[in-house]
Amino acid sequence: MNHHLGPGRGRRAVWLMTSCAAIGLLSATGVQAQTQNEATEVGELVVTGSYQRSLQQAVDLKRENVGFSDSIVATDVANFPEQNLAEALQRMPGVTIERNKGLGTRVMVRGLPSEFTFVTINDLATASGSGGRDVEFDIFASEIIQQVTVQKSPTAADEEGGIAGSINISTARPFDYDGPRLVGSVEGAYNSISEEIDPKLSFLASNTWGDFGALVSVSTAKRTNRTDSNSGINFRPAFRFLEASGTRGTQAQSVLARDAGVIVTDRSDRDQTSRIIFQDKVGDRVYLNEQDQWGATLSLQYQPSSNFSLAFDGMIGAYDATEDEYDAAAYSASSRSTFETIHEYDDTTLADYGMVVLRDVSYTATQHEFLSKERISKTDYSQFGAELNWNGDNWEFNALAGYSGAEKTIDFANLKHVAYAPSRTRWTADGGETILSANPASIDMYNSPTSYLFEAYETNLEAITDDKYAAQADFTRHFDFAAFPALSSIQVGARYTDKSKERQYGSLNIQGPGPGDSSWANQRTLADSVLTPIADLVPGGDYSARDLTWSQISNAYARDTFRYAGFVTPFDDGQYYEVTEETLSLYAMADFDFEIARVPVFVNGGARYVDTTVESSGFHQVQNPDGTTGYTPEPVSSEGGYDKILPSLNIHAELTDSIVLRGAASETLIRPALSDLAYKRTASWNSFRFTDGNPNLQPTYAKQWEVGLEKYLAQGGLLSVSYFWKEIEGVVRSELTGTVPNVTKYNANGTVDGVYDFDVYQPVNAEGSYEVSGVELVAVVPLSLFYAPLEGFGVNANYTLLDSSLTGESDLGIPTPPVGLADKTYNVTLYYENDRFQARASYNYKDKYVEGIGYEMYPIWRDAYGQTDISVSYDVNDRIQLSLEGINITDEETKGYTMHPSFPTMYELSGRRFSLGVRMEW
Repeated sequence: MNHHLGPGRGRRAVWLMTSCAAIGLLSATGVQAQTQNEATEVGELVVTGSYQRSLQQAVDLKRENVGFSDSIVATDVANFPEQNLAEALQRMPGVTIERNKGLGTRVMVRGLPSEFTFVTINDLATASGSGGRDVEFDIFASEIIQQVTVQKSPTAADEEGGIAGSINISTARPFDYDGPRLVGSVEGAYNSISEEIDPKLSFLASNTWGDFGALVSVSTAKRTNRTDSNSGINFRPAFRFLEASGTRGTQAQSVLARDAGVIVTDRSDRDQTSRIIFQDKVGDRVYLNEQDQWGATLSLQYQPSSNFSLAFDGMIGAYDATEDEYDAAAYSASSRSTFETIHEYDDTTLADYGMVVLRDVSYTATQHEFLSKERISKTDYSQFGAELNWNGDNWEFNALAGYSGAEKTIDFANLKHVAYAPSRTRWTADGGETILSANPASIDMYNSPTSYLFEAYETNLEAITDDKYAAQADFTRHFDFAAFPALSSIQVGARYTDKSKERQYGSLNIQGPGPGDSSWANQRTLADSVLTPIADLVPGGDYSARDLTWSQISNAYARDTFRYAGFVTPFDDGQYYEVTEETLSLYAMADFDFEIARVPVFVNGGARYVDTTVESSGFHQVQNPDGTTGYTPEPVSSEGGYDKILPSLNIHAELTDSIVLRGAASETLIRPALSDLAYKRTASWNSFRFTDGNPNLQPTYAKQWEVGLEKYLAQGGLLSVSYFWKEIEGVVRSELTGTVPNVTKYNANGTVDGVYDFDVYQPVNAEGSYEVSGVELVAVVPLSLFYAPLEGFGVNANYTLLDSSLTGESDLGIPTPPVGLADKTYNVTLYYENDRFQARASYNYKDKYVEGIGYEMYPIWRDAYGQTDISVSYDVNDRIQLSLEGINITDEETKGYTMHPSFPTMYELSGRRFSLGVRMEW
């Protein structure tokens, strides 16, 4: 429904219609497509399996859009090697992704957090199983889409919610295709570490009969990814030991002086002790992620004329994932341990911060852990929508109503066996290792099953329900005034949304063969269970991160053995919340089309009024008269709200037939995180403190502007440069907001301790603002423009450079960039194609960035990462296409470190992935 296009261009809000590979197949094998229902106004766009043609369509969309945007269409998305939609989007200018075990998950625009990006599928805010507002892109296959546009400068008609930008995903309908279509595909994919071959099957049928059309699709896909990881987790400040009572603290102090010459004058002075660092935890881990995805769609469309269209679209699907994680880890900072011998220390690498790092240390009682973790997540999603579009001579009317919903459960278990013994831990080139120490009581942590005692079988259960409803209507009046020829149209409209998210969470630790039984704790050993060598525990054989092997308890055995009959993980009232958000938006905008000194200029200006009401509820923690802790009998509710006018202005001028000058300015917002809005309360009785959610939080606002110059070349080529600037204010922080007087506090025996005033801490919108700015460069160049014999060869590249005035919150004053912000990202794709053959190679790079701040002191970096993907396809005839694709063909590792690369925290290998497929069309 959003009016992004310039004069003479129509637009349409389209609803989700397919979640299977067949959409991509249709696009890649010669279907006739429309871009946002524009066939009657600008002619038909024909996708013939040409990557260069898809780039040309994307460039055309960029040129015609009134604001700053970038797009990818049919063949570009569906026919390039991707594991999901997130990985398809990473090739767009300014777009980066978060990877988890080699799989793209969340999407970030212009370096800002994923929560700052607003996502719609066919003009409907997308529900997902995330506990927050961000969308879990890994549940969507890249083949579901016909077109994606990242809108970086909004108009008044755009639904608010994205400071970084909005990702608008759209699909096709029966009348987008010329006649009947029947498409099937089969694909097999191979992961180089798991050595598993996974199938993907899809089927689509579409046809039109006069004024009526229908499309139906079904798909199923399986994916098996294995990741091997060696890690040295984080810095640990030495006050962990120095502040301990008894010999643990005094021994740590004396060993530091004896072996490192570090004199601690005051063991309680954290300005000293926070700058003495040892290695918190190291381990070797194997992850096996198995995913099953299926979807079914139906689209019905009635289109008796080019002026009227009525459509209903529906989709149901599921995404189930099971992740098995097997850890052999050593926790140096155990509560029983302290320094025994410092073998190597480093007082030079971080000397600028007055820090000494203990690189190689023997400890008195390391906590060795064997952990078998199982995470089973199940997501069911659905989306239904109806849309009406009518065009008269001078009027347009558009209306839609729809629902998007997701239900997700996460069943997590961790079987934990522990052995306390002296050991020696040190950094290695890629992570860390724990070996025998000189202490006679030391153990070989990988081969001492009788030393490991059962601690608990820990279970967590989380359930999330996400429901989103929306309705919108708008009118557009086109003008041709002789007295005021510049005014071309006025659009007014209203949108109502009702969003709710409910989250439940609980945990239970099993320590015996029945409820309340703890007879296994510290009695049963690792050797009492069936152990399986790691090479046999997961597909793919030997551990690849190091020359190492060990045996562990399988998650299947753990589930069968430790979950007694009738077991259930109860939900915890203290973790419950429900947030409901209703928004009424009214908007008006006008389009102006005129010339200045014979230069055509197009202006879109308007404003959007947003009125939002929030109701949140959660249980409040209370102290019972007997001294025990409980919760209120029912959730406690609180309301909040806000309203805001959001102006926007977009301008572009056709300086020449091929050069466009573009500018934009606007104000936009991102709504607070649901966990911050959740009105639940926890209490710290000894600190006389309550921690509440805050339903009255205001959004984080951004004032932004951008200017750019675009040179359009023949054959769909493009060279562009733009500069953008954002001022972001109202970032959420936790602060003291008030007191609760006369709170009765009880002793453990039920007697009254006293009556006190309790402080209340809540998330609030902090004062002040910070700036983010950057430059984006784009080049889409068919090489035959410069040298005719290079017909079919081309380059598609983009580069983004970012800067920010915000620094991270380090309690030690260590300069830290904003979390998640990479200074530069770039993508380069080289391609060749002829009538039957296509080949592409793409390199995607993201610079290093801070993942988080350990103990609010030390920046933890994710290292720079670059990945090469390839795609080759051959059209056997007009109906059959063969394809070979490869992801991460150079087998890159994912790495991270704390403050300096010589202190690695992560070394992950997720392997290569190759797929071979055949597509058939009738």
